[in-house]
Amino acid sequence: MKGGNCKEYTDKGYSGKNTDRPKFQELVRDIKRGLIAKVVVYKLDRISRSILDFANMMELFQQYNVEFVSSTEKFDTSTPMGRAMLNICIVFAQLERETIQKRVTDAYYSRSQRGFKMGGKAPYGFHTEPIKMDGINTKKLVVNPDEAANIRLMFEMYAQPTTSYGDITRYFAEQGILFHGKELIRPTLAQMLRNPVYVQADLDVYEFFKSQGTVIVNDAADFTGMNGCYLYQGRDVKPSKKNDLKDQMLVLAPHEGIVPSDIWLTCRKKLMNNMKIQSARKATHTWLAGKIKCGNCGYALMSIFNPSGKQYLRCTKRLDNKSCVGCGKIYTAELETVVYQQMVRKLESHKTLTGRKKAAKANPKIAALQVELAHVDGEIEKLVDSLTGANNVLLSYVNVKIAELDGHKQELLARIAELTVEAISPEQVSQISGYLDTWENVSFDDKRRVVDLMITTIAATSDSLNITWKI
Repeated sequence: MKGGNCKEYTDKGYSGKNTDRPKFQELVRDIKRGLIAKVVVYKLDRISRSILDFANMMELFQQYNVEFVSSTEKFDTSTPMGRAMLNICIVFAQLERETIQKRVTDAYYSRSQRGFKMGGKAPYGFHTEPIKMDGINTKKLVVNPDEAANIRLMFEMYAQPTTSYGDITRYFAEQGILFHGKELIRPTLAQMLRNPVYVQADLDVYEFFKSQGTVIVNDAADFTGMNGCYLYQGRDVKPSKKNDLKDQMLVLAPHEGIVPSDIWLTCRKKLMNNMKIQSARKATHTWLAGKIKCGNCGYALMSIFNPSGKQYLRCTKRLDNKSCVGCGKIYTAELETVVYQQMVRKLESHKTLTGRKKAAKANPKIAALQVELAHVDGEIEKLVDSLTGANNVLLSYVNVKIAELDGHKQELLARIAELTVEAISPEQVSQISGYLDTWENVSFDDKRRVVDLMITTIAATSDSLNITWKI
């Protein structure tokens, strides 16, 4: 500037969307010290594209008698009309920023729906190669054979009932195997185990994500057990819910998966149970902690010690002087013995069934029925959505149609049930069987893990026991 000293405040690499910028904050401090008489900017949005921030800045200028000049826009801030025009321009600057953000978000959402890789480093186990999809240049993940072998081993290890994060990270550290040049750590391992980019996505994967409320872009028939998947954060998902699969968006990717679906799903479900296991670790009195409920009211049972030191269980609702009549007196050691015996019998019944699940997965009849079932579910959802604002005639028609579809759905479920059986893998049966054979020598934590694999809940009273099994 002519006729005076000037100082340049430049925030390279920072956006004008807010005032949280180092040099901008230095300018504010210099204004408050009385060191600034005039502020000159190239354009209004170099100060800020936020209406509130800009208004606060103008107030600061007036408070300290600082002139404001834009070299490309002519404003006289000493007059009401000049200040009004200034505010109008900053409104349009903010609108432009928000419009650009919306365009970028929409473009990202559209490309992700079509299975495009949305940038970033390739996950361990893959490298990228350029391809053209729908006439657009993008990149495709390609399996790296050496790294893929480590990925398969990682998932196979974690699929075992008693394998922990620590077991896996220690193994790879001892073998000197690095992941992207670094030792594998637990947070990275957990992230990799959750990532559907590795799964060979089939109908079981489709049904799993559907049951979690995930938005699935592709049809059920597209899940053929070949491709991996991309999981994107849904538009309406809150930041605090990013680990929740509900309303996330799942898209089949063009690359081949690495991990068979049964192993991937075993790992994913084990991860989902981690929080339950961790909460159970707070209890130290019984390895049934977190599973045992009152057979009358469903409330949790709590460990109590009598004066002689003998441990028994009491209904927490009863202890709180609420309406439950209680579960009677259940001695912890006796209940543990009975549950252990039931677990042994339950596992024995599965030893003759191992392998049937794999046979069922390969059964083309079951695959066809599952595709048809997914189609029927989709038709029912469309009809339910159409009920909003419907008149009585349409309501009557839709209700009849839904009833017909539901009847067909029940038939499909019955036919699928006849052809398949839910069973744990032979490897899991073998490991759990080994623990049950040496139960007295098994650690407290390992007993809880085995119980968590086999049992959902135990409803007990002094004269009844009802176990809801996971297997």
